[in-house]
Amino acid sequence: MYELSVSRDFVAQHFLTVPDPGPEGEVHSHHFEVAVRFAGPELGEYGYLVDIDAVDEALDALEARYRDALLNDLPEFADANPSVERFAREFGDRLLAELDPETPDRLAVRMWEDDAAWASHERSL
Repeated sequence: MYELSVSRDFVAQHFLTVPDPGPEGEVHSHHFEVAVRFAGPELGEYGYLVDIDAVDEALDALEARYRDALLNDLPEFADANPSVERFAREFGDRLLAELDPETPDRLAVRMWEDDAAWASHERSL
């Protein structure tokens, strides 16, 4: 099995919309770090699982979308609590919309909201 991972970091804001959220119910910032990991049993024509330059371009677009944004105001979080778990899934959805990889058969997105806490979402492609 081959794997390729690329990381990015950015600051974004959110507030949680659950009952009794405490201080997390107020707008606050996180220094998010995200690592996207593709996996698959075969390489493509040029010996790549996924072209790193193409992944970088897609991540540039996503970083621009989320950097300094209030997640709650974005359509993907309309009427949804912007938890780090949901953010990992939404980030993966948008990554695949930007990038249509042919070779990998798995994508995992790991999203850290601080030095101690992360969530991930994994899917078959």
